[in-house]
Amino acid sequence: MEHYATAQQVYGAGLIFARLGSIVMLIPGIGETFVPARVRLGFAFLFAIVLFPILAATAPPVPTVVSGAAGAIIKEVLIGLMMGAILRLFMTSLSTAGEIVSIQTTLSFAQTANPTEAQPSPSLGTFLGLLGLLLIMTTNLHHLFIGAIVKSYAIFPFTRAVPVADAGQLAIETVSRSFGLGLQLSAPVLVFSLVFSIATGLVARVMPQFQVFFVATPLQVLLGLSVFALSLGSIGMVWVDRYAQLLVPFGG
Repeated sequence: MEHYATAQQVYGAGLIFARLGSIVMLIPGIGETFVPARVRLGFAFLFAIVLFPILAATAPPVPTVVSGAAGAIIKEVLIGLMMGAILRLFMTSLSTAGEIVSIQTTLSFAQTANPTEAQPSPSLGTFLGLLGLLLIMTTNLHHLFIGAIVKSYAIFPFTRAVPVADAGQLAIETVSRSFGLGLQLSAPVLVFSLVFSIATGLVARVMPQFQVFFVATPLQVLLGLSVFALSLGSIGMVWVDRYAQLLVPFGG
């Protein structure tokens, strides 16, 4: 290797690749399960080569013992997994919104394979997950991901210990914000469902002989999906804006 790169250069590039590889395996868009692992790791390897000239000066010296090198690599992997997991957790806001809308429109039993979560989910949740990936790419939000990865070396340099407590707190806040956002995104359908249920109850009370169930169920599905379709534009705009705000702590 000395003919092509010094031991210090190989060690520094390896540390960069350890963090980037962990992030790329989880980051939305590039890190989806339908993207082959070799493609993701190949992207991380090329990205590490590109970043190496910028970060080479900040890389620590080669440890004199194997345990020191192993510890440094594990630390970089943990930081990468922390960042990738936080970005992945926020995607659950769309799944939450899809689940709520499916329940309110009586379509929660319509399950399809969700490629963003590698498990079945309601069809509307799968649709919103794919819509989120489309918005990430079309609005260039993935550029902010790349910018956050680069700036993470200023927030989490090689010499800093893994912020376990801060990472746990950020994960809890991300999950709570994701659930709250999912509830907000499904608010139009929730309001419609509440008004529709009250109206249906009044009709059933006034006209006991009227077969409310057979009339109300098709209307609930049709009108609920109509309200959902009309609010898709607002859902996408709000979700992208909140996702961009999530990247601020990482420097995105």
